[in-house]
Amino acid sequence: MSTTDDIPDDDLSATASEVRMATFRLARRLRAQRAVDTMSDGQFAVLAALKMHGLHTLSELADRERVTAPSMNRTVNCLEESGYLTRATDAADRRKVNITLTEAGLAVVEETVRRRDAWLEGALADLSGPERETLARAAAIMRAVADR
Repeated sequence: MSTTDDIPDDDLSATASEVRMATFRLARRLRAQRAVDTMSDGQFAVLAALKMHGLHTLSELADRERVTAPSMNRTVNCLEESGYLTRATDAADRRKVNITLTEAGLAVVEETVRRRDAWLEGALADLSGPERETLARAAAIMRAVADR
């Protein structure tokens, strides 16, 4: 037996596969609830990072999203052309360029989050109380696993 009492070691692979597939299916359904249909997941992730963590340089964004600087530059260029973010020279260090959300970018993030939460709330409303409690416990466990 594994350290969990309910799942034998030889079943961990099957359980891992089931959790992975269910997580990806749910994530795909949530990603579909977006304010701008033409925006890629990577573009939205940049906007969300700027909302959550404030201004970034291009290299900081690339590191955060685990992509190359040239790839992030293309993403930032597209978002800038669409009016969702701006670049400005840092007042303290003129060599540094900070990237920040515009009001339009903030609106996209807030509307997408609202739509995703509304979709998930509707899905949760169809579940029983015990099922919702199980998902709440699973969310805490999944957060802990992701933080490892």
